Amino acid sequence: MRPVPLTMTESAKVRIRELMGQRETPAVGVRIGIKTKGCSGMSYTMEFADTPSAFDEVVVIDDITLMIDPKAIMFILGTEMDYVEETLHSGFTFKNPNEKGRCGCGKSFHV
Repeated sequence: MRPVPLTMTESAKVRIRELMGQRETPAVGVRIGIKTKGCSGMSYTMEFADTPSAFDEVVVIDDITLMIDPKAIMFILGTEMDYVEETLHSGFTFKNPNEKGRCGCGKSFHV
């Protein structure tokens, strides 16, 4: 068996279910990827996925379907996705054991 490339906390699962439930058109799942951005080089992307791509790595966690962009797999193996709510900020966070560093604002990383 291959290792699961990405895990989710209960908080992340709850928030994704809420967001999927609020969407007018049902989505197949959520697509996770990485793009070149920021001071450190890469940042995570998330979007609703209306159709799966033939090349996506499909991960089903409980009732949530994640589609991981094949270009992102090698950068996110072992990552845990969380959802945090703080006084002035709320959003998804990624705890990635492959990261070698982050920029000062925390929006981008490098491996």
